[in-house]
Amino acid sequence: MSKIEEFEELRPLLFSIAYRILSSVGEAEDAVQETWLRFDASATEPTSAKAFLSATVTRISIDVLRSARVRREEYVGPWFPEPLLSDPYQNPARSAELADSVSMAALLLLERLSPLERAVFVMREVFAFGFDEIAEAVGRSEAACRQLLVRARRHMEAGRPRFEADRQERQELATRFFDALKDGDVGGLQELLAADVQFVGDGGGKAPQLAKALVGAENVARVLGTVFPWLIRIDVTCEPHEVNGQPGAIFRDRDGKVLHTLALDVLDGQIRTIRAVINPDKLGHIGPVADAWAVDRELKQARRRSN
Repeated sequence: MSKIEEFEELRPLLFSIAYRILSSVGEAEDAVQETWLRFDASATEPTSAKAFLSATVTRISIDVLRSARVRREEYVGPWFPEPLLSDPYQNPARSAELADSVSMAALLLLERLSPLERAVFVMREVFAFGFDEIAEAVGRSEAACRQLLVRARRHMEAGRPRFEADRQERQELATRFFDALKDGDVGGLQELLAADVQFVGDGGGKAPQLAKALVGAENVARVLGTVFPWLIRIDVTCEPHEVNGQPGAIFRDRDGKVLHTLALDVLDGQIRTIRAVINPDKLGHIGPVADAWAVDRELKQARRRSN
């Protein structure tokens, strides 16, 4: 097998490692490309291409994450990961586990960790690398990596919900949610939402968004059930689609351009959190991006004309 063939075979794994560390599709793709350049330039052939490439992409991702954290501290409004529509790394035996590890909720929990803790957690808990391989990747002893993992687990467990929902339950609830959304059925929406549900948008100051998170089933249901029928009138469409391994949707303008994504956290038979990624800088990998400000203006004009 040639060098390029070895690399391409492992590319899905490398991207999946990088994305879970960085929460950015673009940065993960750049990290994978830089890994290829280093692999290609290496004069010696590693004993294990998988070990070498995984260690390399992890080290690159740690460095990128350290600089990214400074930018995130200056971010305008809530910050969410770039939405991922499909994880290229496929492992049928662990598909549900892998999907959960890439959910918005899980990635936001990972933000609590230091770059080293995050890398160790991802390599061990998600991809089951040995501590010898992890130590090589992060430049620490195996004992130090075990301690990093203990701390990472503690932070992650503190933020995890007590009850999990199975995938079929999530999907069935999401189908009912999007049906009610399209119908403008405020009561139907409210029945599906937890009493303390939150609806939060990430616009990064570059797109219209809520001034603050909406909280409470009545508030969220009223806003969604009122606004979405108007979006339909100006030809915005809702395309149900898995987002970060969870039920969600892509919203598009009349030209089919991406307006925003929506991801649902479903727990204990109810929708607990709705996250919208509206920042155009985070949507380009999905396709051509809509002018959200223009859509917002058209929406307001349509509502004024009806009054």
